[in-house]
Formats: sequence, structure tokens, C-alpha cells
Amino acid sequence: MLSVAGVAMTLVALAGCTGASVTDDTPSGKPAPSSSAPASSGQPDEGQVPVAVPPELDQSERMAGQQRETTGSTSFSYAEGAAGDALIVAVRCRGAGRMNVAVSAVSVSFPVRCRAGETRTFYNQVGLSGAEEPGSVRVTAPSGVHWSMTVGRGELPADDHQ
Repeated sequence: MLSVAGVAMTLVALAGCTGASVTDDTPSGKPAPSSSAPASSGQPDEGQVPVAVPPELDQSERMAGQQRETTGSTSFSYAEGAAGDALIVAVRCRGAGRMNVAVSAVSVSFPVRCRAGETRTFYNQVGLSGAEEPGSVRVTAPSGVHWSMTVGRGELPADDHQ
């Protein structure tokens, strides 16, 4: 498997609700409002999208697979894309803990740091050889972390084409 550092040029954190990258422990945006909901409830703070709603894709992107709200570890499959497609992996989580997301077709894995009392969403794009192939995503997460995920297909941003 390639490390995150080994694919830094092709694994791009596009944007998240917090504006943080998947490995960043401190969001650059405003802190989320506090909530009296338990950390493992999967319920959003006021104004946040609930974890039960998987992340959305842009209008120009196509869905390849989706996992509704889940706790703990599991895996799921996603569909084949067209030649030259980039693979988009969007993760939404809530609850204290670190998830690891492994994408089989491109041999890429990355961590996602989730927080108690805060729903976080991260978008990642992979433009490696094999990204258009069907595959599966394996998520390893603590049982107290609620998460949902959308896998999509789209074009690489113009500045990533070589």
C-alpha cells in the first residue's frame, strides 16, 4: 500500500465543513457550537448536517457507492468509472476517535480524526492509475464513532493534470 505521503500529489483534500485536511487535528474554520447530545449519539450540533445523511457530491460528479450511517468497522463496494475518472471519497463522522479508510483499487489509505460533539465532513480525491476500477472501501473505526460515506467519480481539477 502507498502511504498518504507517497500520494500527496494525487490525494487531494478538496474541502470539508471544517476546512481541515483529513490528518489535521485542528479545523481552520470557526469552532462548532457546543451540544448537550452525547458524543456517541450521532446527532448533529445545531446547524450541522447529521451523520445519517451521507456527504453530497458536486453536480458534475457521479455516485459510485454509498454507506449510510454506520458505527465501528465495515467495508462496502463501489462501481466502476470511466477511463480517466478520479475517485472521490467523502466521509462524514461524529464521535471521539480516529478512523482509517482503505481504498482497495488504488491501494491508498488515510486517517480521519473524528470528534465528540462535532460532525465533520472530509472530501478526498484520488487520481492514481486504477482509480476508474471498481473496488471496495474498508473502514476501521471505534464503536463510538458514527460515520457515513459517499464514493464518487469526477474529473481531476485542471491544476492536477500533468
